[in-house]
Amino acid sequence: MIRKAVLPVAGLGTRFLPASKAIPKEMLTLVDKPVIQHVVEEAIAAGITEIILVTHGAKKAIEDHFDVHYELENELELRGKTALLKQLRSILPEGIRVISIRQGRALGLGHAILCAREVIGNEPFAVLLPDVLVDNFGLINSLGQPKTDLACMSQRFTKTGLTQILVDAVPQENVDQYGIVVLKEANDKKATNLAAGESKPIKAMIEKPTIDQAPSNLAIVGRYVLPPRIFELLAKTKVGAGNEIQLTDALDTLLQESGAEAYRMQGQTYDCGSKLGYLHATLIHALRHPEVKEDFRALINNLPEA
Repeated sequence: MIRKAVLPVAGLGTRFLPASKAIPKEMLTLVDKPVIQHVVEEAIAAGITEIILVTHGAKKAIEDHFDVHYELENELELRGKTALLKQLRSILPEGIRVISIRQGRALGLGHAILCAREVIGNEPFAVLLPDVLVDNFGLINSLGQPKTDLACMSQRFTKTGLTQILVDAVPQENVDQYGIVVLKEANDKKATNLAAGESKPIKAMIEKPTIDQAPSNLAIVGRYVLPPRIFELLAKTKVGAGNEIQLTDALDTLLQESGAEAYRMQGQTYDCGSKLGYLHATLIHALRHPEVKEDFRALINNLPEA
């Protein structure tokens, strides 16, 4: 199984200014839980025990969130607020370790992953982009237990040794916003030959193609399971688009060397790096929250017309 995961959180969050001027965008909450905690919980649910945050000096709040707050815990204990104390202590379960590494310069996703090389060592690992929230609510395995797309990707990697890249079909008019993959056996642009929960070999990847030139509508959605070989390739990758070291460029080389597979997600994804995606995720989580869901639904049903 995959034990380690890299979460690149060094971005400045310009799409959320002015809110992200002093607060990391990853610390914006869905009701009462920061987006970054949802992503960490996803990793833990997939069997990850070591989380590597590739961060920035302005993002100390993320590190603090996963640290122990002795004074607050002591105060809650003295006041008998056991439920809140339990929630606080469950932010980082026993046996899970969070490590922070600074990305000194903003040189792209590929560079951020490369910063974690010494901590990862010579073993496969997952990458989770924290702007993307993958929601596997309601999915269960054959034993009746909750399952996640990341866990399925991890299992597939363990079985085949092939890089796993999470994809999903997007509307054709939106393909220019994503990295797009084409399967080796693809014969049309509708991607109907890759079922949810299935992995198939990738023929090529294209970063943000034009709508007319896109070879498929299968978009990469921010989850990867990678071999340690990717570090050697990233170290040799020249600066590309945006004067950054692009992960896609290293993945292209890896694809030619050993192959890679696209895994089609079973759940739902929310782009919490955009205002509308964040509001959508907030809405869904509020409607599930045990404390507020009934009142919140009533509030929505009784909203006056804007």
